[in-house]
Amino acid sequence: MKTRVELRRREQAFRTELDWLESRHSFSFGPHHDPKNTHHGLLLVSNDDVIRAGTGFSTHPHRDMEIVTWVLDGELEHKDSEGHRGIIYPGLAQRMSAGTGIWHSEMNPRADKDVRLVQMWVPPDEEGVKPGYQQLDVNGELAKGGLVPIASGRGHDAAIAIRQKGAVLWGGRLKPGESARVPEGRHAHLYVAKGAVALEGAGGLGEGDAARLTAAGTPALTADAARGAEVLIWVTE
Repeated sequence: MKTRVELRRREQAFRTELDWLESRHSFSFGPHHDPKNTHHGLLLVSNDDVIRAGTGFSTHPHRDMEIVTWVLDGELEHKDSEGHRGIIYPGLAQRMSAGTGIWHSEMNPRADKDVRLVQMWVPPDEEGVKPGYQQLDVNGELAKGGLVPIASGRGHDAAIAIRQKGAVLWGGRLKPGESARVPEGRHAHLYVAKGAVALEGAGGLGEGDAARLTAAGTPALTADAARGAEVLIWVTE
């Protein structure tokens, strides 16, 4: 497999702008379609959403998808047809396995503050399984520094479990000047959720920028010396 590193800037993302929602889509999504931009490895969706206070996604269905939600600022209320309900906040990883079919809503319960989140989808190993849900506070792990597994199909401790053995989501809240290495894998999708980083061999990336790595080894990334960075990295087959 040929080594490749492709930078995707914030302004290149598809945009959805409604009175209650601002969304940037890393890949084709909904009415936005580009046959040359549908996925990177197993990662099919990476949406950076801002939902206005007191609004949100009303009840809608999903099927046969592993959906991971990561809140950056504010709170998101989840309810689904399997009886799961909870408030997702920064550092609380959430996974919903749609399986044979599930209906859910995602609402901003705050009347005074927008919520910003990144929602990411990968396909399951096996279709037609029973729907499932898991949430886990990983703030303690993130506070240790470096990159930690947030969602894993490979049995990582202190990570929510996804039904896809070929995918792991790593995350980090890197302090100013802190360095880490992109975990090794066939495909890696680095998303800068906050702050800025320098990626070895590729240069600088700011908030909302992404790097798509293919067979690129484990390049170093270094957080901005003033702002630090929060990053999300999917490593997949």
